[in-house]
Amino acid sequence: MSAESGAPDLGMLAGRLMRALQEELFERLAEQGHPDVRPRHGTVLAFLDPAGVRATELSARSGQHKQIVGTIVDELVALGYVRREPDPADRRAKRIVPTEHGLDEIAKARAILAGIERRHRRAMGEERFDAFKEAFQEVARKQSARGSA
Repeated sequence: MSAESGAPDLGMLAGRLMRALQEELFERLAEQGHPDVRPRHGTVLAFLDPAGVRATELSARSGQHKQIVGTIVDELVALGYVRREPDPADRRAKRIVPTEHGLDEIAKARAILAGIERRHRRAMGEERFDAFKEAFQEVARKQSARGSA
């Protein structure tokens, strides 16, 4: 809680938002044929390209250590969401490529999240929602930069 106002602090608000979004997203994904995906799988699925991407790139995009990404990729391979293929640019390297099942999950997740955004945009109004999102992105960028500066 914020000492001055008794209101939740930024960390509490961001955590609440993340948990609520994940809860709705993964409930709806389960209803739409993807009961096995979990929030941690987003570390890979949210950052995949249809043509595939190397694990090192997934690590950079998601901000997670390569070992964590590797463990999640192993889980997603076992669940049938991705496969490892030789990288055409370097046959020694592997690309993580979404399967048809993975592409379906990615498309459904993006549609669900877009619907959630539309719902909040309608509730708050266009200008207010746009200002909120812009401010939230700025805070996230500045906080991320602080860690690397």
